[in-house]
Amino acid sequence: IPFALRRFDIYRKVPKDLTQPTYTGAIISVCCCLFILFLFLSELTGFITTEVVNELYVDDPDKDSGGKIDVSLNISLPNLHCDLVGLDIQDEMGRHEVGHIDNSMKVPLNSGAGCRFEGQFSINKVPGNFHVSTHSASAQPNPDMTHVIHKLSFGDTLQVQNVHGAFNALGGADRLTSNPLASHDYILKIVPTVYEDKSGKQRYSYQYTVANKEYVAYSHTGRIIPAIWFRYDLSPITVKYTERRQPLYRFITTV
Repeated sequence: IPFALRRFDIYRKVPKDLTQPTYTGAIISVCCCLFILFLFLSELTGFITTEVVNELYVDDPDKDSGGKIDVSLNISLPNLHCDLVGLDIQDEMGRHEVGHIDNSMKVPLNSGAGCRFEGQFSINKVPGNFHVSTHSASAQPNPDMTHVIHKLSFGDTLQVQNVHGAFNALGGADRLTSNPLASHDYILKIVPTVYEDKSGKQRYSYQYTVANKEYVAYSHTGRIIPAIWFRYDLSPITVKYTERRQPLYRFITTV
């Protein structure tokens, strides 16, 4: 029976005395081994590498936020004293807050002649604005609103290598050579963004686009006190980034 079974062997061995090694065969064998190794390493790299896939949909992703968005602002005004700098917040839900001071810090610059304002605050998910101004000061001087914006971000901070988004689009904006008496309008379109890692944990952030203008405003009573305005509106479109890895079965089959 074993002898009869061996007749079905389709991978029969060639007797060793009938084989002869050659230099051409050796070269082909080495090239084949290197090529196989290259293919294997390529597939292994593809299996290990995390892929980030993005999609768009219409929804409010962070429903547990209570209708709020966290904002982080860091701005320097090198020619305006800290006693005069304030943050005001307004929106279409009737909020009107002048001189917001919670979770904020003022750092004197240029021997006290200037100021860096750092603030953490929240805004409602409705169109509105927040602005840096002297409106909360007891006396209204002729303010110099030249400035540098170091950071303006919304929601969680995302530092993901594979995602190149506009999470801090105004970071580095330099208006030091602007007219000192001019107001600045930054028109922001905020886009909700979700990042989901391989474990399924989600982080909620916001990207934004920006347009800006600079102007000296007047009314029938004279020149209007300048300010730095950030006017925002929210997009109904949500961008979602999801980390994915190649399934094990696909890696095995390709190998």
